[in-house]
Amino acid sequence: MPERRLLDRSAPAAVGVSSRAVGALLDRLEQLGVECHSVMVVRHGSVAAEGWWAPYTADQPHLLYSLTKSFTSIAVGMVIADGLLSLDDRVVDVLPEHVPDDVSPQGAAVTVHHLLAMSAGHAVDSLEEAWRLEPGDLIKGFLRVPFTEGLGQAHTYDNATTFVLARMVEKVTGRGLAEYLEERLFRPMGIKEAEWDRVASGRAFGFHGLHLTTESVAAFGELLLRGGRWGDQQLIPRDYVERATRSHIAGRRSEEGSDGPDFLSGYGYQFWMSRHGFHGFGAFGQYCVVVPSCDLVVVVTSAQREVREAQDALDAVWECLLPGMDVLDGAADDDALAERLLALALTMPEGAPGPLLPVGATLEISGLGDALPGGTGLLLEPIDGGWRARFDELLDIELGHGCWAESSPLGRPVRAAGAWQGDLFVADLYVIASPHRVRLTVHAVTGVARARWTTVPLTGPDLLLHLRAPLMTRPDVA
Repeated sequence: MPERRLLDRSAPAAVGVSSRAVGALLDRLEQLGVECHSVMVVRHGSVAAEGWWAPYTADQPHLLYSLTKSFTSIAVGMVIADGLLSLDDRVVDVLPEHVPDDVSPQGAAVTVHHLLAMSAGHAVDSLEEAWRLEPGDLIKGFLRVPFTEGLGQAHTYDNATTFVLARMVEKVTGRGLAEYLEERLFRPMGIKEAEWDRVASGRAFGFHGLHLTTESVAAFGELLLRGGRWGDQQLIPRDYVERATRSHIAGRRSEEGSDGPDFLSGYGYQFWMSRHGFHGFGAFGQYCVVVPSCDLVVVVTSAQREVREAQDALDAVWECLLPGMDVLDGAADDDALAERLLALALTMPEGAPGPLLPVGATLEISGLGDALPGGTGLLLEPIDGGWRARFDELLDIELGHGCWAESSPLGRPVRAAGAWQGDLFVADLYVIASPHRVRLTVHAVTGVARARWTTVPLTGPDLLLHLRAPLMTRPDVA
């Protein structure tokens, strides 16, 4: 763990958390086949359990995907408290330079409230269509996409609403969203490692792209649990926290979540309601779960493969962890859990260290999440403790044998390990600033190599894009 800590630590029994219940949660997630990267359980303000699956580590910020939206909501709440914006302010009044000449009456009536609750009236997520209609102005595109449902009448998970909110914050403050949150939220809390992916203009997405450590996400959940108070500072108005984390509209099936009960319990201001409290959620399984009735915060980062796993993971929290509140296990149980948490690790490719000679190959395209262009040359060279993979002039990545080797060829780190299985070399390359990894295979006899994502990032498959900091792309994340 890093020396600087945002939250106190405690033995599970001291804060009324059953170590066996935490173990049952870990067992359930493993049984579900969820590739977990970290878990943190906070009770009564203290961390009772925490763990990272190697090669993920406590000090590495992790991409939150749409959990970013909850932070944008809090920025809106602080701007409202400053008197610079109100829930009834209309997009067309705050951002008049982005209003199309033929804006519809409903488009003209969309307010901050409608954006926060995602109830502007689009039938489906408008992001892709808005970008198609207005490649240079997503806000104008959002207002041009037909509103086919009544204003404030139905919830549609709509990424573009959060993009518009981010731009409204920037317009009224004169600050970038990332810079505003750094000054008003992260710095006062002691969070120092926030990173942001950005659109081509350099602005933060707003609906995606924030990277934080697990503890920073847990501290955010604790801040919400405390009604926006951190130490002796009221960073967020309590009334906004309460408003943001209660339902404003009925939930319905979303590609971002699922049709399970914790995504159908209602939607707040960029927060999902749950059967127990509320949660922020990001694609591939990034959770910040807050249960006020238990004075509990649970954070999980992961690489889920299927949408249904979002509900499965929440079920695991309710069914395995919640029954363990105020159940006191013994010191031996706490010690056993601590030992288990320290030993968490993802499976490393198994096999031999040889052949100890350079092997050349060419990347073959499969059309199934290829991370680099077909025809790219690869030279796999033995080095002390593993190998170096040289992909033409694009990048070099080090791979360990029996250990995770780290390299940062373009800025962001990769932790990788591999082994020979007969004539086939197999390696996993974890882009640990994200939930994603690349499976690399090299056949020594045929000279054919493949580099494919196990889960393709929503910002596209180009590995080079994801190794640069910040990641810069157009705002097309679904």
